[in-house]
Amino acid sequence: MATKKDYYELLGVARDADASTIKKAYRKLAIKFHPDKNPDDAEAEAKFKEIGEAYEVLSDEDKRAAYDRYGHSAFEGGMGGGGGGGGFHDASDIFSQVFGGAFGGGGGFDDFFGGGGGGRSRRRSAAQPGSDLRYDLDITLEEAAAGCEKELEIEKEASCSSCSGKGSMSGSGSKTCGTCGGAGAVTRQAGIFVQQTTCPECQGAGQTISDPCDSCRGQGRREETSRIKIRIPAGVDRGTRLRSSGNGDAGLRGGPAGDLYVFIDIKKHEMFEREGADLHCEIPVPFSVATLGGELEVPTLEGKASIKIPSGTQGGTTFRLRNRGIKDLSYGSKGDLNVTVHVEVPTKLNSAQKEKLKDFSESIGEKNSPMQESFFAKAKKFFE
Repeated sequence: MATKKDYYELLGVARDADASTIKKAYRKLAIKFHPDKNPDDAEAEAKFKEIGEAYEVLSDEDKRAAYDRYGHSAFEGGMGGGGGGGGFHDASDIFSQVFGGAFGGGGGFDDFFGGGGGGRSRRRSAAQPGSDLRYDLDITLEEAAAGCEKELEIEKEASCSSCSGKGSMSGSGSKTCGTCGGAGAVTRQAGIFVQQTTCPECQGAGQTISDPCDSCRGQGRREETSRIKIRIPAGVDRGTRLRSSGNGDAGLRGGPAGDLYVFIDIKKHEMFEREGADLHCEIPVPFSVATLGGELEVPTLEGKASIKIPSGTQGGTTFRLRNRGIKDLSYGSKGDLNVTVHVEVPTKLNSAQKEKLKDFSESIGEKNSPMQESFFAKAKKFFE
């Protein structure tokens, strides 16, 4: 399943950040990734669009409230789903609103920051990077402990085999759009106001293809079912994020592919509970073994092990088996297995056994029941 990047992560702010912090973060990133500062850099331009879309949502109280509640689905359908398209404004418009002035209406990046660019037009590259994808993967505790290899089946945009991702049947590639001059947007001035909209001819790409590929309609990619193998390292925990570089959506018209991010979840285990690199389990111990002492077999992820039960062991006692837990990804060492025992009381006794147990109880007296003796000493005042 594919999802868009989190708006708060894109701007690098906390979810409770105020408007001033959000605007400050956007200004910093907008300057860094502005297309005029990164000419012919498709990835920087894509990033510029993403942070523009994120700022437009998070700077508006109503849109931000809807996003916090419903995520990206709040803007599907009527709102549109991408920077510069649907219900979102063009990234350059947002930039102009934040920094003041009309971007594209007489000045570029240098006009804003003193570079003296003199109103040069901003040309867009036809090649656009593909989106990153997310895949949520459930694995067993045994797989998390030992590591494993998984084959994922995902629907994604793959490079078109008919045109080798170029979008052109002849391979001639693309040419500068005659309507916008490669800017990807057209500007109209009415008095002191300047309005910039996405170019209707090239849909913002800045380039057009004269002989588009029949298979992908000039996009250079098409949706396919892909199978991707990924190695899960030993010691992963719930929430671990693994990156598979280049296995996201293919880029438009030969642009670089995005990445695939695999988020790990661990299935509930019938025997063990995990806490970091340590494991915990609870097992019953016979009344006779707890009383007299002995050895007890316990399960581990690698098989069975034995622990020594001292005589007089009380229920709730925990024994530690070192290095029988799970590998810690940060330090490389293994955690421990903590075994808590519960004394099992016999439920079906015949008359002879009950009589013997009664004689046994009378013979040991209260001195052999320290927990009971301590309890009644504390509770004595309540019985008076």
